[in-house]
Amino acid sequence: MTSLPRTTRHLLEAARNLITETHGQSGFSSTLAIYIARVFTFSTVGTIFALTGLVSLFDFIDLLRRVAAHPASPSTLALEIAALHIPFYLIYVLPFGILLGGIICFFRLTRSSELIVARAAGISAWQFLASPLACALLMGILTTTGVSYLSSTFYRKAEQLDQKYLRTGGSSLSLKSGSLWLRQADDTLTEHGVAILHSQNVELSHEKLVLHDVTLFRLDTHDALIVRVESPEAVLLNNEWRFQNAISLRPDHLPTPVGTFSLPSDLTISRIQESFASPDTLSVFALPSFIHLMERSGFPSIRHRLHLQSLLALPILAGTMALVSAGFSMRPTRRGGVARMLGSGVAAGFALFTISKVAEKFGESGALPPVLAAWAPTGAGLCLALALLLYMEDG
Repeated sequence: MTSLPRTTRHLLEAARNLITETHGQSGFSSTLAIYIARVFTFSTVGTIFALTGLVSLFDFIDLLRRVAAHPASPSTLALEIAALHIPFYLIYVLPFGILLGGIICFFRLTRSSELIVARAAGISAWQFLASPLACALLMGILTTTGVSYLSSTFYRKAEQLDQKYLRTGGSSLSLKSGSLWLRQADDTLTEHGVAILHSQNVELSHEKLVLHDVTLFRLDTHDALIVRVESPEAVLLNNEWRFQNAISLRPDHLPTPVGTFSLPSDLTISRIQESFASPDTLSVFALPSFIHLMERSGFPSIRHRLHLQSLLALPILAGTMALVSAGFSMRPTRRGGVARMLGSGVAAGFALFTISKVAEKFGESGALPPVLAAWAPTGAGLCLALALLLYMEDG
């Protein structure tokens, strides 16, 4: 002990006092855990806000360019849309904020010899990483449950403003050549039946969806045609389709006029609009029921299921990034190679980002199940972090 520098000796004595319990037994002090958690939280939150502000600045500049091309748009439109995008970008940069903030935190604690002294006092890396890991998991949970709800609400509002002032083409329905295909459940003629609607022209105005030149195919459980209905106009209101001047055509029967005809439906205008919108406009609480509705109505739900799994994996990804940052930044500075280790940590973060984007594209194309596409990058990062920490702690 006498050969140690005075500052290091004092730090070692303080650490031993911190880990000594009131009954004289050695354990991990809550005071030290709170201190490490506070440093980690301040570093990561500051980094997340800095990255979010940087991304939002570039988004604001791009919006200024787009608003300048539409003189009729309000002058404050770019600022309003950019502000509404902030929660979305916060979710986007959260893993990288935790990675960079964790590297800053652990490098600072290592450089000041605080972690070195703590480990010399008998505290393992797994003990003092428990509180930063808990903070990262808590950030991920709060982001998934709270920030994602704000993000979906604000992003939907931003999409509406963008659609109204900066885009052309009318409604936000994604239609091909002005036609629309809809598929929904139809239990009125046969159990587990299916109804398919096709319209050559669609109008959406004043919260009213009107289909022109409509063809309705009513199928049984085995997709066999029961009856076809032709109508010049159909309107969606009060959870039902109302056909005007409809004509019924059955196999081996002459066309039969049926006049006004109603078909129950669990679709609404907002749900039809949301089905063609980005999954980012739906919160984690609304996604499961909406995915079920899309599958019943025949809409592809791969992007929505992938987005749901990504939100569910976010807390684990946040904890993984905290462990990765620790594995790349707790190397003692006296051993050298610190810059190389820190650069490797940043490179590992970007590698995980690339893997996640590649897996996302495979998931959207159907080559990978959405669960695997969303959780595989998290699992890869977790394996990397555990390997680094095991090597650092246990050799």
